[in-house]
Amino acid sequence: MPYSNYLHAMSNTERHTQLLKEEAARLGFAFVGISRAGFMEPEARRLEAWLNQGYQGKMGYLENHFDKRVDPTKLVPGARSVVSLMYNYYPAETQRDPEAPKLARYAYGKDYHFVLKHKLKSLLYYLQEEIGEVNGRVFVDSAPVLERDWAGRSGLGWIGKNTMLIHPKAGSYFFLAELIIDLELEPDGPVKDYCGTCTRCIDACPTNAIAEEGYEMDGSKCISYLTIELREAIEDKFGSQMENWMFGCDICQEVCPWNRFSKPHEEPEFEPHPDLLDMTRRDWLELTEETFRELFRKSPVKRTKYEGLKRNIAFLEKHRE
Repeated sequence: MPYSNYLHAMSNTERHTQLLKEEAARLGFAFVGISRAGFMEPEARRLEAWLNQGYQGKMGYLENHFDKRVDPTKLVPGARSVVSLMYNYYPAETQRDPEAPKLARYAYGKDYHFVLKHKLKSLLYYLQEEIGEVNGRVFVDSAPVLERDWAGRSGLGWIGKNTMLIHPKAGSYFFLAELIIDLELEPDGPVKDYCGTCTRCIDACPTNAIAEEGYEMDGSKCISYLTIELREAIEDKFGSQMENWMFGCDICQEVCPWNRFSKPHEEPEFEPHPDLLDMTRRDWLELTEETFRELFRKSPVKRTKYEGLKRNIAFLEKHRE
């Protein structure tokens, strides 16, 4: 059957789903999954319990808009589908000086918020051109959306013991993004949890941020929180536990067996500044504001600002063995 006839024989829902997934792949998204929009009852209970334990630390914004976090129809009135998308950021190379303070891999290149939001808007415009009136919003880690839960519901992987979304064929070095729209699409189902008896992430976390049984993270102890979100001084009790991370942390991903399937991304926007990976420990200690602006012009590292990164580097040096 010719492809045009094949599409014609499909229902509108099937055809729209296929159009969306093909265009998302063309835009560079590695995986796409779909869920029906609706209230997330079990996730709401888990989120409430997590907040009640104070695991959000100083991230007070996580306590806001609770109703919107657990019900996408309050973000997009009339929403029918939540489209979850994964975009690879795993780099081909990492920092070369083993003594240099470390950056999380996701922060090597241009800020993913801008890169992915542009692609998502293109995807929404494409749907509107091909299908007609489609209303919705795009989200890239910048609004009250439980992105890992939606990705799990739509079969893009399972939420592992390290609380990261893990794809069974590609690991966890992916950005997540969402399109919440009023278009009816074919939903995908969840996949099985394959963490099994493995506890590598729990054992490797130097601050014991991951619960003993896994699947829960005390955000206030996470190195990523301490080096990015925390605006006040880092407590000295963490001094011997930072393992030389100055911005973010990849430890629970580095030890995860599923990341043996990680493959380098093909996104030019995520390539690091030519000088970044060659920076030595001394270079970082002598970092000037001018060099910071040059290295991180459109980078997520700008979130911590020059003063914040210098604070982190100084903290690491103070507690260096």
